[in-house]
Amino acid sequence: MYPYLRVARILARAAFKPRAGLDDVSELALRVWPSDIDTYPEMNNGRFWTIMDLGRYDLAFRMGLMQMARRKGWYFVVAGGSIRYRRRLPPFARFTLRTALVGHDGRWFYFVQEFVHRGRIAAQAVIRAGLRTKTAAIPSVAVLKTFGREDWAPPLPEWVKAWTAAEETRPPL
Repeated sequence: MYPYLRVARILARAAFKPRAGLDDVSELALRVWPSDIDTYPEMNNGRFWTIMDLGRYDLAFRMGLMQMARRKGWYFVVAGGSIRYRRRLPPFARFTLRTALVGHDGRWFYFVQEFVHRGRIAAQAVIRAGLRTKTAAIPSVAVLKTFGREDWAPPLPEWVKAWTAAEETRPPL
């Protein structure tokens, strides 16, 4: 089940946090709840993906991007991602979800997200995401122009470029 109550809580709290810039990092203090675990018991691998939405929502809301998207009738989409699991997150464990927007390629935005438990990275992911209307994707450069930040163009980390290149060469089964 999707964590709608968590989303509502994250967005309500984001309204009282300082405004974030494109280069800022969102940090959310979270906990592994029984609805997050699988039979092993630890946080389910699929739940990591769902929880990462919360970090991107917090950052987008605090940037003002979510509000702008809502006014324009745009919505957020994830176009790809890769995660590396390093350590388990047991039931009731407290962890920090860190989310950073690390760049764009003119078409997509790239986020890096980390789950940190007891000072160590439990999982790290790269996410390719963007905005779209009902009929078309909106290039990241157009989003930035509308946002008034067309000058924002940090170089993508080399490992993100390598991941993107690998994704483009993946053949169908």
